[in-house]
Amino acid sequence: MARVKLAGRNFHLPRNRFLRISLGFAFIFMGCLGFLPVIGFWMIPVGLVVLSVDSPLVRRLRRRSEVWLLRRYYRWRQRDPAPRQGDTPLS
Repeated sequence: MARVKLAGRNFHLPRNRFLRISLGFAFIFMGCLGFLPVIGFWMIPVGLVVLSVDSPLVRRLRRRSEVWLLRRYYRWRQRDPAPRQGDTPLS
């Protein structure tokens, strides 16, 4: 059974490869119509994640973007915001 792990949770995908690929392309296509209600741009990354199970090219793209986002997030978390000029401490 094909699985995708997102945000610490496992999501099961159909066993049929053709069905997984069709599902991934359907999500991407519907995501391009994101201006419509209910259907949104959130469907494009979901479609890419579904396609990454079967496509090495998409899998590589997903891993690179995941590493880039996590590095950026951790750098942002470690940064200590310095007080700006003109800010007064609350007393």
